[in-house]
Amino acid sequence: MLVVIAVVVLALDLLTKVLAVALIDPKDPVRIIGDTVTLTLIRNPGAAFSMATGMTWLLTLVAVGVVIGVIRIGRTLRSPWWALGLGLVLGGALGNLIDRIFRSPGPLQGHVVDFVSVGWWPVFNVADSSIVCGAILLVALTLFGIEPSGDTVSRKGDAE
Repeated sequence: MLVVIAVVVLALDLLTKVLAVALIDPKDPVRIIGDTVTLTLIRNPGAAFSMATGMTWLLTLVAVGVVIGVIRIGRTLRSPWWALGLGLVLGGALGNLIDRIFRSPGPLQGHVVDFVSVGWWPVFNVADSSIVCGAILLVALTLFGIEPSGDTVSRKGDAE
């Protein structure tokens, strides 16, 4: 399940980025709902919210670490909810990692294609959304005591 979700997210991310680059003029955003929701093409050299723009190579290495970590954890999963959360994170991390490796200005320094703009929120893409949604789900699972094994841990710390 984790791999299927990751592949679907990755395919959607790559497809939407290809379409955004082909169809959106960076100087002419496409208005979807007035000025609140637009398609605005930007190339982001940094992390979320354009932070760490001079550290693209480090962000690439962090993404590689996330991918390796999720794959290692994924082999022991028994919980479909954890598979969903980790699949969303893995697919999103791979989508942005592909940009960092293959897009200009060069390998390990590529800029991520972002194109969805909603209100005051920074411009993002499908991969970013998947990472955030997956991370929120994983935090919720942890707070509710649901383990990757599928066991539920009570507040006393005993597995049920």
